[in-house]
Amino acid sequence: MTPAFLVTHSGGFHADELLSTVVLGRLFPEAKLVRSRAPEWITPADDRIIYDVGGAYDAAVGIFDHHQRGAPKRDDGQPYSSFGLVWKHFGLDYLKALGLPESQVEALHASFDASFVLPIDLADNGAIDPSVAGPLAGLTLPVLLETLKPVFDEKDPQAETRGFEAARAIAQSFVEAKISGMAAKLRAEAIVLKAIEAAGESRVLELPAGMPFRPAIVKAGADHLLFVVHPRGDKDWCVTGIRLNEDSFEQRADLPAAWAGLTGEALEAACGVMGATFCHNGLFIAAARTREAVLAMADIAVKEALAKGA
Repeated sequence: MTPAFLVTHSGGFHADELLSTVVLGRLFPEAKLVRSRAPEWITPADDRIIYDVGGAYDAAVGIFDHHQRGAPKRDDGQPYSSFGLVWKHFGLDYLKALGLPESQVEALHASFDASFVLPIDLADNGAIDPSVAGPLAGLTLPVLLETLKPVFDEKDPQAETRGFEAARAIAQSFVEAKISGMAAKLRAEAIVLKAIEAAGESRVLELPAGMPFRPAIVKAGADHLLFVVHPRGDKDWCVTGIRLNEDSFEQRADLPAAWAGLTGEALEAACGVMGATFCHNGLFIAAARTREAVLAMADIAVKEALAKGA
């Protein structure tokens, strides 16, 4: 099916139909977007895909609504929004349209669904309280996209269309950036796993560039690793700690406390390594001019950490 029209509701817009439009618009760039509640538009036909309106869910005839009685739910009972339904049926093709490797598509589809699509579904259905975000509740993506709706006393009849298109462009940027980052993590994982194998029993993992490394370290069960070193462009080298989990700054081991906040000659004097240039006050990253210098710093950090029982 190659639709001539992508049909969603008029009036105030929300994250789910905006994000659905991002996916469908990529797949069917020649299709005209129609925002309407008129019966002649929200009735299934061969020339259209209808979403977030129409009171039915039937992929065979191209309608993806979730507001009706008996609305569709996931296998685990959690509700779909139109975005979840569109992602279920069109997400794989969308990822392929972005040019992602075929070998990554299935994993990315499932991962993006769990980390990005499902929260949108839950929020749109009122199945999750925005207050769970605490002080950041007003800065979540659904809320921010809706701030682009025209104000109540806006008189320009085109204001709503302009707001929708502005929000659509922003939503597209977030979707594509999120997926790009997830794909990059998969590429990084392969590199990190290879580096872990090469490192053997060393407490220090050397990587060819800065990249996400913790997921691969956890996946490999490389619990013996304490620090990671890598070049930072062509300027210098870094040694960094490894977080215990993604939601905490606590590390398997800190850099030596005597280095905290020091730079240049002061840091060289404190660690005894010529070429040491910087250590963050939080003791999670330090830098040096050369690979030899940063490896020397990493060796010192390992010895101190082991002496403390790391």
